[in-house]
Amino acid sequence: MRPNRAGIAEHGHRITAAIACHVARAGGSIDELTQLLLHPEHEGGRHAQHIALRSGQARVLEYIRRVWDSASATVAGTRVLESRHHAYEVLAALRDRIETTPWRGERGRTALRVLRAHLNFAETAGGPLHHASERQTAEQAGISRTTLRVVYETVLKPEGWLRRLRVGHGREGSTWYLDHGSADGRRAPASPSRSRTTQYPPDPALEEWTTPETATGADIDSSVIGHLMGHDAFAHRGLGSSALMVIGALHLRSGQTVDDLVGSSSVSRATAYRTLRRLALHGLVRQTDQTWSLTPHALEGIGLPTHAPGTPPDGPLAQGWDAIAHCYGTAGIAARRRALHVAERATYREALERLAEHRSKAVVIVRDERQVLVPAPRADEIPASWRTPDGSVLDPVTGRPAADWRVATDGRLILITPTDQRSYDELAAAHTEALREWNSAA
Repeated sequence: MRPNRAGIAEHGHRITAAIACHVARAGGSIDELTQLLLHPEHEGGRHAQHIALRSGQARVLEYIRRVWDSASATVAGTRVLESRHHAYEVLAALRDRIETTPWRGERGRTALRVLRAHLNFAETAGGPLHHASERQTAEQAGISRTTLRVVYETVLKPEGWLRRLRVGHGREGSTWYLDHGSADGRRAPASPSRSRTTQYPPDPALEEWTTPETATGADIDSSVIGHLMGHDAFAHRGLGSSALMVIGALHLRSGQTVDDLVGSSSVSRATAYRTLRRLALHGLVRQTDQTWSLTPHALEGIGLPTHAPGTPPDGPLAQGWDAIAHCYGTAGIAARRRALHVAERATYREALERLAEHRSKAVVIVRDERQVLVPAPRADEIPASWRTPDGSVLDPVTGRPAADWRVATDGRLILITPTDQRSYDELAAAHTEALREWNSAA
């Protein structure tokens, strides 16, 4: 009985919180909320009225005050989208915030890919509220579902970038809401195996780096990342997410030094040198004195030209993305991932269909202005050798009576457990009454 009470109380609290948010959004006060909830004819105030009857007036007033404070804070931190144009302005501001936020480490760069995928879904939906499944997001970001879930739980959800409002079921994806992240910029705590890196010296007494090596600000073009991140060339064992960050930074502002890239792309110095050498090997970037820029043919095929389209390339022409993927052995990863997701979706839908076959919808008829439940089709009776005269069931293996099982009047088995609120006799009587009502109605 206690878990049922807890569920009822939680449901009542959610209704109370929703009413409080509505009153706060309408400009009401805590006195008006109290009067509304404690009105005897207000169905939405049953939870508060039950608290008043059980614990007293002072307790329910304290509860209403806590709910009101939480609702006021929630309403004050939300914004109302007045039109579709306003929604696109909000998404544009969110994109600017994403592009100027430093995404440090491999997990941070992977989080940027996932967040950029959700931003694509939000732009298609026309607002921060959008629908997306895990498989759909993983294909868009070019990562596995396992990595996607880790990024959700360790970076995007704790830092306030994403909120899952409803979990998807069947053919419907989950409902997500894009937000601007935490105001104080707090990062999710790193795991012990990654807490000591070259960017964070283990001992401050060494007087080497008192602050992170990467700068606190970033400046990238996330549109380039959104176009390239799903390609096989930028898979985990390919060019990787660091190459996406460097390409996004150079596409936004050409002619950057390594020191500039450390700040704009949020990568360490060693990662910047290693990534630039790798990109130069494939003819994607070139060096002029101490500065680096994208080659004119680096972004061919995705509709995003470089800033110097008329300048002849100094090095070899950029290879195609498929050729780069073949060089790293990552060609076909996206296709295999999509095929796996198609098979998983088909298996999941078949399981839902098989489950639906075992469910029979309740059928009722209306007689004398009241509904009469139509009994479900009778199942096959159990063998007579398993039954005893008193209604108990014999275990076919041991031949002894099974204390937890009974046979109902329709021949079905009934499992009696300590959590049952009615005895076997009450269950059988209820079935007999329902059967009598049905026969009389028929």
